[in-house]
Amino acid sequence: MELRESAEDYLEKILMLNRSMGRVRSVDLANGMNFSKPSVSIALKKLRQNGYVTIDGSGSITLTESGLEIATRVLERHTLLSSLLMALGVEEAIAKEDACRIEHDLSTQSFEKIKEYCQKHAIGQQEDAGC
Repeated sequence: MELRESAEDYLEKILMLNRSMGRVRSVDLANGMNFSKPSVSIALKKLRQNGYVTIDGSGSITLTESGLEIATRVLERHTLLSSLLMALGVEEAIAKEDACRIEHDLSTQSFEKIKEYCQKHAIGQQEDAGC
């Protein structure tokens, strides 16, 4: 199933919040993404219906195996692309914005070649803040 860019951004943010906070709730997601609570609620409903997240009785959001796979892929792309752009001299804020746009549209082949280049040149070793 092809995911929309916004769904990928939600999954990426859930992963990042989970790593930094442990437990993620919809209010954390709304605050972290600067979205309204109703918008987050609608998005979470769609993500849950498509099997990317589960939400327990206390409101904790957990990525499913498929959700985690997508979130990890998107975060890796964002982190590496941001690092590469900054290594090229792009200001950090601009590099992160641009990486957020590029990460969704870049082909697997192009990303793998960028990844090889970055590994060869020790670029992208730190984790990024994501979108």
